[in-house]
Amino acid sequence: MPQATVLGDAPDGHRPFDGVERPADRLTPLTVGVVVWLVSELMFFGGLFAAWFVLRAENQPDWPPAGQELDVWRMAIGTAILVSSSFTIERCLKAGERGDRRRAITWLAVTMGLGLVFVANEVLEWATLGFGFDASAFSTIFYLLTGFHGAHVLTGIVIMAIVGWVALSRVSRIQVGEPLRVTSYYWHFVDVVWILLFVIVYVIG
Repeated sequence: MPQATVLGDAPDGHRPFDGVERPADRLTPLTVGVVVWLVSELMFFGGLFAAWFVLRAENQPDWPPAGQELDVWRMAIGTAILVSSSFTIERCLKAGERGDRRRAITWLAVTMGLGLVFVANEVLEWATLGFGFDASAFSTIFYLLTGFHGAHVLTGIVIMAIVGWVALSRVSRIQVGEPLRVTSYYWHFVDVVWILLFVIVYVIG
């Protein structure tokens, strides 16, 4: 029988987020639901990556077409920015687990800021590439992959904003340990998908 975990007052005097007893090893419906959702999202991106490789094989050696080269260095910087946000959201989660509301909000805001910088960098790349969505098979799958990923980054930022507003406010009595945890799952998923995308699309080409 699993032991119950009780979180008391945090040592630094902040009110802890999770102040009730609950089984330590039980998966809640929220966690299970998010994991199932992420699995479905993984299948979605897997289909897009499969389409990339099929189109790449069918359009060799003209892949990418002349004049449709990508800005690898710009997005290498964007990759570093997005990957760093995985570390900041972990800092947010750790602060939340300690009951340190102020640091949790700070690190959440930093994570959101890094995500917005990444999206802005991606939009700037689109604006300077010089080819549109329907220019070729390459451009179509490129914009689909990067566009859907960018939409997922924006979704993650919205989720973090909601968690920050609802669960981290001073008047909230919501236990935010789990919401922060599943939010970090989603954000790490977004980061891993981008790393795969960057390697496949920008490095391998």
